[in-house]
Amino acid sequence: MPNYPICLSLAERRCLVAGLGRVGLRKLAGLLACEPAEVVAVDPAPPSDAALPLLADPRVVHRLRAFKDDDIDGCSLVFAATGDAGENARIARLCRERGILCNCASAPDLCDFLVPAVERIPPLEATISTGGASPALAARLRRELGRWLAPRARMAELMGRIRPLVLALGEESVHNTTLFKTLAASPLEDALSGKDGDACAAILQDTLPAPLHGRIPELLHGLF
Repeated sequence: MPNYPICLSLAERRCLVAGLGRVGLRKLAGLLACEPAEVVAVDPAPPSDAALPLLADPRVVHRLRAFKDDDIDGCSLVFAATGDAGENARIARLCRERGILCNCASAPDLCDFLVPAVERIPPLEATISTGGASPALAARLRRELGRWLAPRARMAELMGRIRPLVLALGEESVHNTTLFKTLAASPLEDALSGKDGDACAAILQDTLPAPLHGRIPELLHGLF
């Protein structure tokens, strides 16, 4: 069954990781990298040395005990990684009853979502998934994605600067869409990769609406 791909914002959201073994710690680190409001981390065992830096994060609420059903109250996202397959399945079923998305480490068929391999080169972010078939392959492909993304990061940064200025002009969406497509298909990316500021400025001068011509130096500032 195909999965529906989304990039989920965790801002102002509460998440839960049940189990702080190797898998649970990886999930906790991944959540904290995405700026959640709070992550509840539950495990009855004393934390390992590897866990201590993550648990020291002020967004983490550490509960040194076994999972309780009400731990999921108010959560948007739950990871069941207790090391006990039966308990993980119970947590997954409990989440499904309450409409909470759950990733069950020991049973992919009970997962509401899978966590893809992620490569981030701001502002670009790319993910790849094998549907749980081969995390090792996904990790290798992620590294290949990184090599592809790196030279395109400047282009993404520039487009991110241009977009709000173009939208603020109040033109119809079809006009803006054409403009963005024209920029994306232009030699601008190559000029940025070659750090050719004059060529970049000339392309923007030819493509952007006249009211934005005076903003071109500002748009290119810091990209080289």
